[in-house]
Amino acid sequence: MKRLALLVISALALGAGTALAEGAKDLVGTWQLVSNVVTKPDGSKTDQFGPNPHGILYFESNGHYVLSIMRDGLPKFAGKGRENGSADENKSVIQGSISHFGTYSVDGDKIVFNVEHATFPNWDGTSSKRPYKIAGDEMSFFVPSASAGAGSSSVVSWKRQK
Repeated sequence: MKRLALLVISALALGAGTALAEGAKDLVGTWQLVSNVVTKPDGSKTDQFGPNPHGILYFESNGHYVLSIMRDGLPKFAGKGRENGSADENKSVIQGSISHFGTYSVDGDKIVFNVEHATFPNWDGTSSKRPYKIAGDEMSFFVPSASAGAGSSSVVSWKRQK
């Protein structure tokens, strides 16, 4: 009887792991950014990266991801090389882009991003659970603590690429 109970518990545990893996499989592929709408503490909304943002999100089947978003029309640097950017050029680029990479998993209705490194270094080495929804070829996730500033949140929307 004890052995049967262990087998049942093991089967249930394996079933839960399979369900979790199925959720992650739904994410695998390439996603193109549609929008990144930020809600500020005063309730105002804005698309953080402007009306025509560019972005890509890769979820690999091995549990790794890469996300990169940038504003349309970032300024070209007048100097030669990235290290010679003016204060204004550097400010435009850092405020007009975000990238991070690491590993991911799914926990119920949340994507768990385990950020190895980010262009917003406050996220380095952190984990962030972001509620998400997929409907057909569209996905969105909620960022409760957006990089746009204290008290800001955002909804980031994507379209699956084929």
